[in-house]
Amino acid sequence: MQKFLVIFICAFLMLSFDYIASYPLFDQPPHFPKPIYNFNKNPLDSAAIELGRALFYDPILSRDNSISCASCHSPFNAFAHTDHDLSHGIFDSIGTRNAPALFNLAWHKLFMWDGAINHLDVQALAPITSHKEMGSSIKEVIEKLNASKEYKSRFNQVFKDPKITSSRILKALSQFQLTLISAGSKYDLVVSGKDQFTHQEKNGYELFLKNCNSCHQEPLFSNYTIQDNGLPLDSTLNDLGRFNISQVESDKMKFKVPSLRNLSYTYPYMHDGRFRSLKEVINHYTERLYKTPNKSPIQDNPIKLNSNEKVDLIAFLLTLNDPNFVFDKKHQFKKISMGAKE
Repeated sequence: MQKFLVIFICAFLMLSFDYIASYPLFDQPPHFPKPIYNFNKNPLDSAAIELGRALFYDPILSRDNSISCASCHSPFNAFAHTDHDLSHGIFDSIGTRNAPALFNLAWHKLFMWDGAINHLDVQALAPITSHKEMGSSIKEVIEKLNASKEYKSRFNQVFKDPKITSSRILKALSQFQLTLISAGSKYDLVVSGKDQFTHQEKNGYELFLKNCNSCHQEPLFSNYTIQDNGLPLDSTLNDLGRFNISQVESDKMKFKVPSLRNLSYTYPYMHDGRFRSLKEVINHYTERLYKTPNKSPIQDNPIKLNSNEKVDLIAFLLTLNDPNFVFDKKHQFKKISMGAKE
């Protein structure tokens, strides 16, 4: 028995060391579940992360060199956008959805509001090729990057080969985005025993567990599934959500459940940015649930909260803000020029 225990412990330590040694650039929060992303197919590398960072902020990915990923996903808004309800693209075109926040992507099962993309390594193709966003093509992007000595040098540094391919572009973008981990909020400090909730925040937390945790499961504060949350159809946008992809009747008005982390930085809320405040969001769930045929059974009836409980719930939700993540310079813009300084 003792011999077996020694072998088991040694094996466990070897596996743990292998995980840490393989992915030293991925800061796994101890209270988070195992990531869904398969790092074995795209092992993190500091040079690749920096390349992805440069690409993320470079408008070269768009048709007219005017729109970058960061144009709709600002680091100061937890990689969301607060200036407009709907995303804006080249030639002042306006999309049909609000730009979602980008963080903790290694735990996402699906991407886009309708779950149209099932892997982070191909997600960037959607905005690059959308005529309402970047309006380009991967072929055009490759041609532009090949014309840049700086980029050819950087790709050679990362891949030991100056050839620029769609796979390498997309994997570099994934590498940078995988480092966008938000796990330093007051909530996280409470979980780790380094802080405590106030009486009001504790009341709000209990209300959250009772009424919200089924879809917004802690510690990620989303189960990242596709749900109908009782929003009425916007007759102007006529966005039917997942149905646009699947053409399955039961998917009408279903959208991906967003994380509740960093809500102070990521307004407006919902897939079309229709709500400007947390008060409006809570009022929707407590007073205005629309009787849609595909709504989750747990939302058959509005949540019952009095005015004081609504305030307590918001107090808890504010503990999910992570200013250290939002203002972390390692996530912000950096020039591609070799040897450039911050």
